Amino acid sequence: MKVAGRFCKVLWIVVMMVSAAGCMAGRNGADSRMSESERPFDNVRITAYMAKNPVADILRAHLPEFEKETGIKVDFQALTNEQLSQKMFVQMTVGSESPDVFMIRPLEELSLYENNGWLTPLESYAVSDPRYDFADFSSTALESVTVDGKLLAVPLSTEQQILFYRKDLLENKEIEVPQTLDELEAAVRQVHVPERGVYGFVARGQRSALVTQLSSFVYSEGGNFTNEDQAVLNSKEAVKGIERYVRLLGKYGPPDALNYSWTQSADLFAQGKAAFFTDASAIYPMLTQSGLAKEKIGYALFPAGDAGRKPYSTTAWAIGINAKSARKDAAWAFIEWASGRDMVLQAQKIGNPGARGSLWHDKEGISGFPEELIPVINESIPIGMSYDRPKVIHVKEARDIIGGIVVKGLIGEDVGVAAESANVQLQELIDSEK
Repeated sequence: MKVAGRFCKVLWIVVMMVSAAGCMAGRNGADSRMSESERPFDNVRITAYMAKNPVADILRAHLPEFEKETGIKVDFQALTNEQLSQKMFVQMTVGSESPDVFMIRPLEELSLYENNGWLTPLESYAVSDPRYDFADFSSTALESVTVDGKLLAVPLSTEQQILFYRKDLLENKEIEVPQTLDELEAAVRQVHVPERGVYGFVARGQRSALVTQLSSFVYSEGGNFTNEDQAVLNSKEAVKGIERYVRLLGKYGPPDALNYSWTQSADLFAQGKAAFFTDASAIYPMLTQSGLAKEKIGYALFPAGDAGRKPYSTTAWAIGINAKSARKDAAWAFIEWASGRDMVLQAQKIGNPGARGSLWHDKEGISGFPEELIPVINESIPIGMSYDRPKVIHVKEARDIIGGIVVKGLIGEDVGVAAESANVQLQELIDSEK
């Protein structure tokens, strides 16, 4: 499976928008937004599988409005992440028409779904009504849900890797907010006082979980996980990024860092026991609700490496249509509503970072975020990488391979040697998918 580059994919989508907008209005069922006097979907029933998260909570709360406007009856099922993935896999494998519409984690599942033909391409739907304003979505968010020029889902929520820091600790040491990875390492060294219960740095250390946060270190040094169909974990740039992550977490992190997922890392920082913490922007509410005073938390762009600042800026959750659905037009009406400006605004007001650019410059749209975090997210989006893990079908296996390099580094093994071995394993995995 070949994935087109950033420019080609976005250009293709823009061309489709321009060419299709004028000719798709007459497509049967494409105009899914009807006038108040029309309800072409009266008595149509669709099934929606949704994750149990804040976005789904907002949609469920406003669902009666959608049903009243469209006439569509929605069997709305909210599932845990694991339940959703398992149930979807079973339904898709047997070729079921249900669910009609569902939430998906693009970076974890999109390649598998695309490879098996389980998703309906959405380009023509997305440009069928100018009121939907498809051009409002950020390019990085769209890249996360696009494969070989095909728009396979629509973004619902996004994440950017940023740097969280303790303002008070930096002020006490008269340390400026780090702008580069070298500056970050120097600052971490100065504020690391474990004997007083404060570690200089914390991030994910669990083998699979750490890969997404490792990605920005690798990208910012000029490295990557793959280049087209070639594994490049052993490049000098990738190794430099991995070594930095290992050094920061191994020398200046908690001794049990190998057990840390995002929850343990965020909790340590929220307890005031770490000076610097890097993870997804979307988890900031957990930090402000767990004891650490809001005024002590600082937010900064991910620091620059040899290749500049290259944090990930990805679509965390998206929504797509089952390729086997017999009610695709009604399913699109649901997506158009769920990802439309009004619903995205409602989600952003409670702190869910959406993919519509206009809302990041809207007073109401940014009301759910700390004032200092807003410019960090805004500046991260255009410079970000649209993926935080390898673009392969077997993502879990790939993450285990990559995470193993860091684990070996944390227990004292040579990162370069580990990267060479892991590169062979990742290449074998890539070749097996061809």
